[in-house]
Amino acid sequence: MFKKLGSHLKEYKIFAIITPICMILEVVAETITPRLMGQLVDNGVEKGDISYIIRVGLMMLAMAVFGLAAGLAGGFTAAKASTGFAKNLRKAMYDNIQTFSFSNIDRFSTAGLITRLTTDVTNVQNAFQMIIRMSFRAPFSLIFAMTAAFLVSARIARVYLIAVIILAVIIIAIMLSAMKSFRQVFKKYDELNSTVQENVNAIRVVKAYVREDYEKSRMYKACENIYRLFVNAESKVVINAPVMMTAIYTCILVISWVGAHMIVSDELTTGELMTLLTYCMNILMNLMMLSMIFVMVSISMASGERIVEVLDETADIVNPGSPVMEVKDGSIEFSDVDFSYYKESEAPVLKDISLRIASGETIGIIGGTGSGKTTLVNLICRLYDVTQGKVMVGGRDVREYDLETLRNEVAVVLQKNVLFSGTIYENLMWGMNHGSHGDGSAGTSQLTEEMKEECRRACRLACADEFIEKMPDKYDTYIEQGGSNVSGGQKQRLCIARALLKKPKVLILDDSTSAVDTATDARIRRAFYEEIPDTTKIIIAQRVSSVKDADRIIVMDDGRIDGIGTHEELLRGNEIYRDVYESQTGERDFDRIAPDEGMNAVHADAEYASQEPDEVMTGGSEVEA
Repeated sequence: MFKKLGSHLKEYKIFAIITPICMILEVVAETITPRLMGQLVDNGVEKGDISYIIRVGLMMLAMAVFGLAAGLAGGFTAAKASTGFAKNLRKAMYDNIQTFSFSNIDRFSTAGLITRLTTDVTNVQNAFQMIIRMSFRAPFSLIFAMTAAFLVSARIARVYLIAVIILAVIIIAIMLSAMKSFRQVFKKYDELNSTVQENVNAIRVVKAYVREDYEKSRMYKACENIYRLFVNAESKVVINAPVMMTAIYTCILVISWVGAHMIVSDELTTGELMTLLTYCMNILMNLMMLSMIFVMVSISMASGERIVEVLDETADIVNPGSPVMEVKDGSIEFSDVDFSYYKESEAPVLKDISLRIASGETIGIIGGTGSGKTTLVNLICRLYDVTQGKVMVGGRDVREYDLETLRNEVAVVLQKNVLFSGTIYENLMWGMNHGSHGDGSAGTSQLTEEMKEECRRACRLACADEFIEKMPDKYDTYIEQGGSNVSGGQKQRLCIARALLKKPKVLILDDSTSAVDTATDARIRRAFYEEIPDTTKIIIAQRVSSVKDADRIIVMDDGRIDGIGTHEELLRGNEIYRDVYESQTGERDFDRIAPDEGMNAVHADAEYASQEPDEVMTGGSEVEA
């Protein structure tokens, strides 16, 4: 773990090396000063030698300034090294997360990743800063002070040695006991972050169902768990302070008592006793610093392990050795495909899928909840890899393609639409072709008129222009985080426009028009047919009206293809499709459906899909594509 974390120091290694050197120089100054003070008392104050007092006083001042300069330099270089180390760690973790496939992301909760990137890195940063400063300063100071004390009086220095040994044993016992509790704390941090994230994301649902009290109780419980664990750990750690103070004052009393007798018998001078008392404080205070280092290290060990878990996670889906860099066309073929999300799963999610889709064809997919519709299309752009069989796009196995090339040619509008904080233009630019328009990260001011026209055209195809033009700032309207200031249907249409800007060979709409009215849905489909005829279009929907005009419709049931055909063919020959159609068109009498008829999930989805969305309807009758 330490080797893995240390490899991310990189350009900040020099600061990490300079810091201990500065700390050792500071310790040298602190060790010399008490000796000078003892000599000043013995040879200057007691003898009344003013010139000696001035000379030694100036030397002490010089040592103090030297020690201060070394301490400041060490503090600066330690801060530089630790903050740079934390920066590199966060960047390395974030970069690795970007390579994760969906299956990798499934292994870590979102809240867990956030905790690792924030709290855990901060803990490691603080511990690292303390290590490169105090773990060198404290031991060297303790050794130098102990050596100097033995040179002054071996008899009294033995008191230090005994105290140090006893305290070291006590401190180690305390730290080992507290370490277990600190490790448990960070797991509870994940739960706390998860509670906060879920509540903030779903605040509208919480308000709508008046569940504020319930959410507050969840939050209180999460906080209470962390509080309890921290109290348990800190109650062990705080024993440090009284034990250390008891040891310090006991040593001072013993040294004073023994030293007084030695002064009376002329075995020790007053200045030497003052020197020994100063060394006593130095030794025991540095021992306390070491105990605090143990605390920080015990906390950061748990954090470091969690960080390394993310850094060591290897992406399940990677580029092949010699990737194909061009997708010929939008043809798709599934050949004997089985798929499971987990290797240990008893039954696959998709079973025995064989299917051919011609380039430019429009395919509708319909089926009940959990039938495998989304899973099927996720295999096309290689968000997951098949368990068995193969998926081909443009005549080549998707595993042969460069990932970026494949995903640029297969645009997916997922079920959960996401917009980012920024203007409409900036959100649309995510879909810009990276080859012709840079990396897609340029600001709105850098958009050429040609690029703006591309954005407007995509919005016209997605029927998003009608609401954008009504906004005060039009395409420069600022979208809040998550698209909270636009409706569900508006968000869906912006996401479709963003996907169209990629100019893909395959366009997948995963239930992406569920929040728009049927008339707008029909206009979007008609625009697709007329404007992008060569693009392969796959439309997953719950409404039959969204897929009935497709070239072919695939009916999914329990991870299998139950039927393929046109709308009319499926009405005649597929019971599932016919049931969904009749339930949505009102041609089916639900009172006559037997309880054990089956396909309850499909009926439930169909009934939900037949309800009109909250958005303002553009007309009472459906406009056919």
